[in-house]
Amino acid sequence: MADPSITARSPRDGLVHHASRAVGALIITVLLLGACWAVEVANYGGDLTREYGIQPHNVHSLWHIFTAPFLHANLDHIMANSVPLAIFGFLTALRGLGRFIAVSVIVMVVSGLGVWFLAASNVVTVGASGLIFGYFGYLLARGFFERRVLDILLGVVIALVYGTMIFGVLPGQPGISWQAHLFGLIGGILAARLTRRRTAPAALPPA
Repeated sequence: MADPSITARSPRDGLVHHASRAVGALIITVLLLGACWAVEVANYGGDLTREYGIQPHNVHSLWHIFTAPFLHANLDHIMANSVPLAIFGFLTALRGLGRFIAVSVIVMVVSGLGVWFLAASNVVTVGASGLIFGYFGYLLARGFFERRVLDILLGVVIALVYGTMIFGVLPGQPGISWQAHLFGLIGGILAARLTRRRTAPAALPPA
């Protein structure tokens, strides 16, 4: 006799589920990019950059770790960030809005604090590159923490295609915040560890 607590799922149900996840991830990505571009338009002249960028060692600027990722120095800056932010943001958002928000907050905190503590006091840091490196690190590490073959393969593909990004964590590039990149990457790996899907314990057989 079939167990009434077990519900059979057809392949069609699986396709519908994955399609809805993809649509949801696309909406999240569009909203994220839309927010960055809306802020860029509102920031014509750069007043918001100076007001809400991260000013290292300034206690009053500490909460700017949550505003700085949506600000950019100029049009070239946001254009350069938009494509990788869309790709990595979409792949991260495939796990759902709750997981996406958790990963994003962890990355912003770790990346922002790294900038706040280590960057030069006279430099204002803005840009989504900390988020980009965070999503990059999350996607690389997620499969190993969750032990899912598909996620491991995705991480390998991302490493092969975008592996040269890792050089962005090294200091010495003028105008580039290596602190945001390095600590964004660390934040992404930490987020993969903290938000990993835990396997439910196996049920005991009936007596």
